[in-house]
Amino acid sequence: MPNPVPSSAPSQNALPAVSPAQDEDRYHYQVIRRAIEILDRAALPLPLDALAEELGMSPFHLQKTFSQWAGVSPKRFQQYLTLGHAKALIARNHTLLDTTEATGLSSTGRLHDLFVRWEAMTPGEFARKGDGLSISYGWFDTPFGPSLAMATPRGLCAMAFASECSKQAAYDDLASRWPKAGFIHAPEQVRPYVEAAIGGGEMKLHLLGAPFQIKVWEALLAIPSGQVTTYSDIARRIGSPKAVRAVGTAVGRNPVSWLIPCHRVLRKTGALGGYHWGLPVKRALLAYETAQAEDQHI
Repeated sequence: MPNPVPSSAPSQNALPAVSPAQDEDRYHYQVIRRAIEILDRAALPLPLDALAEELGMSPFHLQKTFSQWAGVSPKRFQQYLTLGHAKALIARNHTLLDTTEATGLSSTGRLHDLFVRWEAMTPGEFARKGDGLSISYGWFDTPFGPSLAMATPRGLCAMAFASECSKQAAYDDLASRWPKAGFIHAPEQVRPYVEAAIGGGEMKLHLLGAPFQIKVWEALLAIPSGQVTTYSDIARRIGSPKAVRAVGTAVGRNPVSWLIPCHRVLRKTGALGGYHWGLPVKRALLAYETAQAEDQHI
């Protein structure tokens, strides 16, 4: 199996800057990740000075970091990172998907304006488990930590976040889904897809999955940025209202993080549910999107 992080060119996978703050995104995400851990331990919301001290930063630096990454103040963003934020989203931003256009994902934000077109593999291709398929891959720095991206000649087929697991584990996970495919380390082939995913643009996805999974992922594409839905809503949307458990499994097997937004699916109670690449990442994604949505309405 190929090494997911080739030693010959370890620095060639860094994503080019999309904005003046993009070069610091890896650092910014680590600050957010540490903040989540601190907030989970705290019994009460932390004032700016206290949170800055816990993070080993000056209040000014913390204010600047949050504002650059999220577009809102640390005080406001802290609300989005709390465990109760998911319940608030269910109460305020819950979509039933009944009236959402399913012709593709069109999500507009200050830093994210993307149109997604997708096609699914044929049943025969699925049965062959990738036999004869060439998949290019590369590692990239993103605002949500290191990301592994994979693409076929027909579009992006996988994207994983590896801040909560090892890079090898992320690679093994995605590669195992197409055990007979050939994998080629070719970040230059994948880079345009990642740049579009992070910076905005038109995106082509090649969905590699079983027919039921494809239906679930198609429903996920209909969830607008800044809104959330539930597993039972997805089940109703695809015409299988009793298949909530199977829907949950299919959501968890979503191979294209962020673009196919499984992080926007919560339990009916408002609980976060699971996330294949780690709950801290899910919380950061939801918090980021809420901040962007709020920024648009200021």
